[in-house]
Amino acid sequence: MKIKLIALLCLTVAFSTCAQTPNYKERIKIINQNINSYFADTKTGLYLETTDSVENKGNHSFLWPLCALVQAANEMEVLEPSKQYLKPVMVAIQQYYSPRLPTPAYQAMVAKEKQDSRFYDDNEWVAIALMDAYNRTHNKQYLETSKMIYRFLLTGYTNEAGGGFYWEEGNRKSKNTCSNGPGILVALQLYKATGRKQYLDTALLAYNWTNKNLQAPSGLFYDNIKVPSLKIDSAIYTYNAGTMLQANVLLYNITHEKKYLTEARRIAKASEQYFYRNNRLPGNYWFNAVLLRGYQELYRVDKDKTQFRFFVDDANRIWQQERNDKNLLGPHRIKSLIDQAAMVEIYARLEEMGG
Repeated sequence: MKIKLIALLCLTVAFSTCAQTPNYKERIKIINQNINSYFADTKTGLYLETTDSVENKGNHSFLWPLCALVQAANEMEVLEPSKQYLKPVMVAIQQYYSPRLPTPAYQAMVAKEKQDSRFYDDNEWVAIALMDAYNRTHNKQYLETSKMIYRFLLTGYTNEAGGGFYWEEGNRKSKNTCSNGPGILVALQLYKATGRKQYLDTALLAYNWTNKNLQAPSGLFYDNIKVPSLKIDSAIYTYNAGTMLQANVLLYNITHEKKYLTEARRIAKASEQYFYRNNRLPGNYWFNAVLLRGYQELYRVDKDKTQFRFFVDDANRIWQQERNDKNLLGPHRIKSLIDQAAMVEIYARLEEMGG
């Protein structure tokens, strides 16, 4: 009898442990279905910004949420290579294409609806996702689009403030980590794909400028430097740490110089200490997804799951505490496309890493 009770207890514990193991693929499936149900406009091939028509003001989404969605689509294809999640997102993104001088790029709003600003970071996020897709599929269109974005990026570089890329085309008021960090990643990915030294030179130029002008003593990164005053906006965000963390690992992989790996580990440690407080990350899911990209790049080198354990805990907390009765995610009543896409990416990356 005693043996039977012990066996039953062990079975119960095993079942409980199994039940608590996150089913990331099921979560991704549910969120993706919601994206198609609540945000996709099938008549136009575009997407809506939020679930609230008043909030949307009759417009389709800005490009920024599609930057999150295109990366999420790529991560879903990593898990399911036979599917074509990228195709409909790229159909939407192409509707933001602006051929105007000095070089083509994607603008912030749908081109046929309004001529709008073009942001260097928006374009960079698209290129990062497409280079990830190119490395996986060798689809040359992804590479050519990324080269187009790189050419646009170069128009945002000047010697004001000692170098660096502006944030918005024609707006020469600030140079941001969020335009330089992802710019480094675009250039490094293009270098890896083509072997052209020009790309590596651009990456190192932006990397050295960002570290000199925007890195905090802790290893994290300030938001921007104002031009021409050179005043620092000292806000610190997860996504800025994420791009520079990933950049350091990629530079280590390319150059084999240990200093880059040492710096990556320093940024990773500082990020957990600074951002993960009271058992939670800050509330911007997509910023956090970009940070996770850096940790995943580091994991490929170190193979240390303890480095991103806090991400696993936070992603599970979100599923348990910030999900409504329709399985839409977000800390606010109105649910957004960018939050859904970000959580698809986070769950997909955790699945890839076995987190």
